[in-house]
Amino acid sequence: MASRHSKLKIGIVGAGTVVKTRHLPALRKIPDVEVVAICNSSYESSEKCCTEYAPEATPYGNWAELVSLPDIDIVWIGTPPYLHSTVALSALEAGKHVFTQARMAMNLSEAEEMFAAAQRNPHLVTMVCPPPHGLRGSLFMQKLLAEDFLGHPHHLRLQSLSGAYINPDAPPHWRQRDELSGINVLTLGIYAEVVQRWFGPITHVFAHQKMINPVRYGYEIRIPDMVTVLCKFESGMEGVMEFSGVALFETSDRLQVFGNQGMLSYDFSTDRIIGGRLEEKDASEIDIPPELEQRWRVEEDFIAAVRSPASIQPQPSFAVGVQYMRVVQAVADSVALGSEVQIAV
Repeated sequence: MASRHSKLKIGIVGAGTVVKTRHLPALRKIPDVEVVAICNSSYESSEKCCTEYAPEATPYGNWAELVSLPDIDIVWIGTPPYLHSTVALSALEAGKHVFTQARMAMNLSEAEEMFAAAQRNPHLVTMVCPPPHGLRGSLFMQKLLAEDFLGHPHHLRLQSLSGAYINPDAPPHWRQRDELSGINVLTLGIYAEVVQRWFGPITHVFAHQKMINPVRYGYEIRIPDMVTVLCKFESGMEGVMEFSGVALFETSDRLQVFGNQGMLSYDFSTDRIIGGRLEEKDASEIDIPPELEQRWRVEEDFIAAVRSPASIQPQPSFAVGVQYMRVVQAVADSVALGSEVQIAV
């Protein structure tokens, strides 16, 4: 493996839009980091990706061959969830650090296998890609909550609405194909991660889902177009999270939380925070202090951790991934059972 001061070599498995437009450009800016191999869905697409985005890299048609390369330090997984667990387990067994695109896995069982493998290899750095949703104001929100801005929070509302899947004549998106995406639904996993980071573990869910366009191009879709989740938190707070891909002309992603002393609202499209306290006349915008603003530095953080694995633990870790996959799994189980499901914390 590369030492702290030598060049780190990365092999990429799955080079979709996020890898091409976000990860690759960021990695190329980090000193002493080199993308040496890319394996996409076919050798031809791997070759095309290398030519256009990483001319120094060698294309591969078989991800297992890439993972087994002895000079690779990091395996960077950019495929849909269906390969995350298989590739991550193989990479860890081969002694490679692992970064995987979100959502973590197809289901909770796979996520737990990945976490167990990471625990067996504590000298290797593992990380799941975080969502950009709420990134800019996350530290400030956590500060406000730690300072009891709300008093005792008792009610949460979250809406994530879009019209992405409203057209019944459109072909199925890969996120609508459960053989690729597993039980992941719309932005459920993203916001399960965000709200638990801010408000602590979700302990119970009761979910209902609906399919609006069940067949596309002869393909039977089993991932719902909309889902509503009643949830309880370890803190005692309760709430409702509403997700839809069939909300025409809507692009609303917003969180509201109410306590006995105040309220906070977070608009995820603008990172605008509205808040008010009991003694005030009305809620108003609260500016994020510049020193608490966060920017996207995912690639930098992961590489820094690989160079100093004993002192840096990049987030979200595989443990965090398991935590939000517990919620995703519980929602699927609740829909199947038609009842409330308790989540082990």
